Amino acid sequence: MATAPIEPPQRLVSSLSGDPESPVREWLDALPTLVQQRLEAWDLTLERVQAPGGRSSLVCLVRQKDQTPAALKFPVPGGVFAHEGTALEVWDGWGAVRLLRSDAASGALLLERLQGGVSLRSLPEAKALLEAAGTVRRLWVPAAPEHAFETLAGRTEEAAETLRTAGALTPSAGPLVDRALELRRALPDGSDERFLLHGAFRQGKVLAGERAPWLAVGPSPVVGERAYDLATLVLDRFEDLAAGAGAAAAARRRVAKLADSLEVDRDRLRDWTLYRAVDIGVREVAAGDRQRGELLLEFAAWL
Repeated sequence: MATAPIEPPQRLVSSLSGDPESPVREWLDALPTLVQQRLEAWDLTLERVQAPGGRSSLVCLVRQKDQTPAALKFPVPGGVFAHEGTALEVWDGWGAVRLLRSDAASGALLLERLQGGVSLRSLPEAKALLEAAGTVRRLWVPAAPEHAFETLAGRTEEAAETLRTAGALTPSAGPLVDRALELRRALPDGSDERFLLHGAFRQGKVLAGERAPWLAVGPSPVVGERAYDLATLVLDRFEDLAAGAGAAAAARRRVAKLADSLEVDRDRLRDWTLYRAVDIGVREVAAGDRQRGELLLEFAAWL
């Protein structure tokens, strides 16, 4: 077992609050201790911290007592990642990484080891979309009547004010922001579907495995209609789509193709894609990536 303290990757440190009094910053400062406690409690041997890693979790590559490889993950506490472990328990390895152990106090998740450097983005676009569609279909299971997850109505309501504020930084996007907010009010109430969704599904969230060729990771689970999950898949590699001839028509064809292949209503998928493109686009502009943000807004306008 490791005795030297771990050091969180710079990407994670940079993405979190600089306020030393914030709960997230306190969690970040406590991470070395939390990791060491889990290594000892679960009899794990640390191989290395995964770097550059993500912006919302720390992942350590470890070995269990029997030398089986695994991944020890600490998601940022609270927010959309609060029920990641619960969702993985529901899926029990069907289409998603398998949860081996969890600790409610620290939020730690012990996961089967996947090939972190090999995602669906390594495949040609057509093949990647096909594999992604097959993977996300497996995750869509009916939610239990008394589920613990956030609903689409709740999640999008919380995001509405941020969308409105961020949209003010891009006055030219005003009509698109208004349309997205209109859709946000109408869409959650327009469907009777109550499926457990990944919530952040895209090609980069599907990694190569040994137990199955491709498995989803990093859910921010939410309950609602399938079109919401599929919308971010429509947006995958949108830069490549935008660079080609007839980009607007190609975007609409992608919506139709994915909707039909997964038996999702075309119009609802189009509307959820427009909403998510605007939501992500204005946030990107607000965060300083104007080029990417404006291209996402252009994608929304094509729909």
